[in-house]
Order: sequence, then structure tokens, then C-alpha cells
Amino acid sequence: MRLTLHTDYAMRMLIYVATRPGHVCTVNDVAEAYGLSRNHLVKVAQTLRDLGLVETTRGRTGGIRLAKAPAEIPVGALVRATEEEFSLAECMQAGGRACAISPACRLKGMLHEALAAFLAVLDKYTLADIVQNQAMLGPLLGIDADAA
Repeated sequence: MRLTLHTDYAMRMLIYVATRPGHVCTVNDVAEAYGLSRNHLVKVAQTLRDLGLVETTRGRTGGIRLAKAPAEIPVGALVRATEEEFSLAECMQAGGRACAISPACRLKGMLHEALAAFLAVLDKYTLADIVQNQAMLGPLLGIDADAA
């Protein structure tokens, strides 16, 4: 299973913002910290806003900040909300081509079980678990410990 860039960038944006509690961050801040496209991150910020995970404000002093405490942002729920499809094989896709062995194949059930296990692991964690090591993350993201 490979997560889409949208989900990856959503996680990175939340990590960055959570590493600066009480501060308003800009999309440019996040883009520079990770070396990512600002245009992609604007779309990610909109998704996170629509999901109620960040608050956004426009204008010169605008930016993004967490709308919830990191402990209230479950990783599994975020992945489910940002991933468009969880098809691990073509036979799992809606409208996917029928496989010649579909009536007798047991692989599809195994893949569903594997996907459920993957998501169950992510369900055990929140954003707070990811940013527990803020002191190490900050410098890696170019965040001054005194400014954070």
C-alpha cells in the first residue's frame, strides 16, 4: 500500500503546524521546510480546512493553525479522509476488470484483511504521537526552538 502525495503532504502539514503550537503558519513556511510545491500544499490546506483539522485565515497576517488538539486528530481517520481509493489490486476497484479466477480466488479477501490491519494500526495513533519529539522535529524543519 502506498499513500498518495495528497495524504503524505497532509500529514507533513499537520506535523509542521503541530510543531508550532500557538503560531499561525503559512503554506510558504511548510513548503520551504519540506521543499514541496506551494501549489500542492494550498490544495492540501483546503482539504484539511474542509475536514475541520485546521483553521485558515486570509490576508497579510493570515495562515493556518490547528483547529483541534493534536491528540484529537487520529491518523487512521485522516488517511481514510484523504485517500481516494484503497484498492490494493485491480479486482478490488469499483468498476475494475473482472479477473478470470475471481469466482475462486481467495487473494481478494486476504488483501481486504491486510488493508484492515494497516488501517487498524494507524487508528491507534494521533498527531500527538507523531509530534511527541518536537524538540527533534523543530530543527529539522527549520523551526527555531525559541520561536516555536
